[in-house]
Amino acid sequence: MHEMSIAQSLIDILREEMAKHNAGTLRSVRLHIGQLSAIVPDSLSFCFEVMTSGTELEGAGLIMETIPLKGTCRDCKQTFEIQDYTFECPECASTEIDTIAGQDLSIVEMEVD
Repeated sequence: MHEMSIAQSLIDILREEMAKHNAGTLRSVRLHIGQLSAIVPDSLSFCFEVMTSGTELEGAGLIMETIPLKGTCRDCKQTFEIQDYTFECPECASTEIDTIAGQDLSIVEMEVD
């Protein structure tokens, strides 16, 4: 379960940002999780909860939004949502596709006191 190491990295980043801004309490964190990132939101939530238990981050809400996989066709320049992991342009049927969204994990927002 790689969500444990992701949760640890997330906690490290959150602590660093909180220290930069002299924040004492983390209320919530909003994440964007790409569809192709292979992160299971329920597993990440569980790991985050377990790892923050008994710490200054305990009780912080983890708000996750799944970002759909999107691509752009190199041939016709059409941008589209990739369905069922089929990397084929719906406009011209080319398989020359560049993914432009849906692969990353990013912290979008933190609510702190």
